[in-house]
Amino acid sequence: MQSHVEIELKFTVADDFAFGAVTLPDAVRLEDGRDLTLEAEYFDTADRRLFARGITLRRRRGGDDEGWHLKLPRSAGEREELAEPLGEEDAPPVALQRLVAVHVRREPFVPIARIATRRTVRRVVGDGGVVLAELADDDVTAEAFTGGEVELSTWRELELELVDGDRQLLETLSKRLQAAGAHRSSDASKLGRALGDHSRGADRDSAGVDGSAGEVVRAYLEQQINKLKAADPGVRLDAEDQLHQLRVACRRLRTALKTFRPLFDREQTDPIRDELRWIATSLGDARDTEVLHGRLVDELEDDGSGGDPAHSRIDADLGKQYRTARKQVLRHLDSARYFRLLDRLDALVENPPFTADASAAASKRIPRLVRKAFRAVRREHDAAARASSDEERVIALHEVRKAAKRARYAGEAAAPSFGKDATRFAAAFEKLQDLLGEHRDSFVARQTLGEMAPRAHAAGEDTFTIGVLAGREEERAAAVLRRYDAAWDAASARKLRRWLT
Repeated sequence: MQSHVEIELKFTVADDFAFGAVTLPDAVRLEDGRDLTLEAEYFDTADRRLFARGITLRRRRGGDDEGWHLKLPRSAGEREELAEPLGEEDAPPVALQRLVAVHVRREPFVPIARIATRRTVRRVVGDGGVVLAELADDDVTAEAFTGGEVELSTWRELELELVDGDRQLLETLSKRLQAAGAHRSSDASKLGRALGDHSRGADRDSAGVDGSAGEVVRAYLEQQINKLKAADPGVRLDAEDQLHQLRVACRRLRTALKTFRPLFDREQTDPIRDELRWIATSLGDARDTEVLHGRLVDELEDDGSGGDPAHSRIDADLGKQYRTARKQVLRHLDSARYFRLLDRLDALVENPPFTADASAAASKRIPRLVRKAFRAVRREHDAAARASSDEERVIALHEVRKAAKRARYAGEAAAPSFGKDATRFAAAFEKLQDLLGEHRDSFVARQTLGEMAPRAHAAGEDTFTIGVLAGREEERAAAVLRRYDAAWDAASARKLRRWLT
């Protein structure tokens, strides 16, 4: 599968727009164009789930990039484009279908539009013949399939796409084009222009502090569900940090349903929490191994011990463990059980199973529930203080960390409505969580190294470096404990809880 990041701007222009009116920056020239004829058919579900999320899936014939293309939104002005060869099938390739399964699930793909383009491509060239950007001049004829009818539209547009130039050049060229009579397009894609306003619904408004407690939590749940869906394709592609993002979204959803459970019918939400725990556990096995591998390898490389036998042993043991865990994650993401969970999450925000408590004012109900989350951290902290052995304290501090994470997420859920007070509360518990996360990671690293050493010894490998790493992890854990009391005092300061009344 081919992949690249597309950075482009679109402009609408009149039929008489002329490139001779465009003033180019110094040392930049616009080459003569070459003509192409492109035909694209766009696929989606009947209710246009992909389009609603800014995703396009098309089959294009003609041009240098003929084939199946899937475009996934990234940051503003950027999309990741993934391509597969045309093949002989009418249906989209399975590899691309899997990347949108989080939205499509069991629904069939249907054609939603057909777009023909007569394109003239001009290269924007700099010093030394470097191609900085490409400027496509498109005459477009589109057929949109809406409610059993075909809607025809035509227009002319320009696409300015970066090649080896930078964003500053893109902005400069944009200004020069607009000065010559071009207008920035309000549509991110040709498909958007073809479909008009038939599909994309308005985002749900965030609930304010004067609204109901239920609406505040619903807005947070919807935000996390969207983050879960956004991370799913990246997990399947093994993209950096996406496994972590998907896991965190699951955790935040579980925490919200626990912290704010008086607002919901638990007979309906507790099973959802159980399913979120299932998928988060699967993600955790892979993510924890990924983090541990990076931690130990970084330690070796910082020491200049990259060629040590310990490096090969860590790569072999943890690499195998990660690959096994990742395969399990992918099996789960392709399962009917996962799709049922997604269905239930969608239903959760569309028709929340609220109790009577959910109608209470957010200003009264939400702070009380966040306060309960804080008290749970304090109970775990007190239990850790009573630990009578190192082993008990390790377990107890892990419970403090989990409770701190729940308090942090509760504060984050309240932040859009309660502003700086909730943000500061969440930030304090994030710092405590991160500190105790370091302690937990150190403990797991020592356990792993202790299990690894006998295998390395049996294979005739020098285990000295493994022992050094284990010793350093012990020092790191001790350093965390020396900082813990101050971190707790900061997180539990009364001034952070004045809004929890």
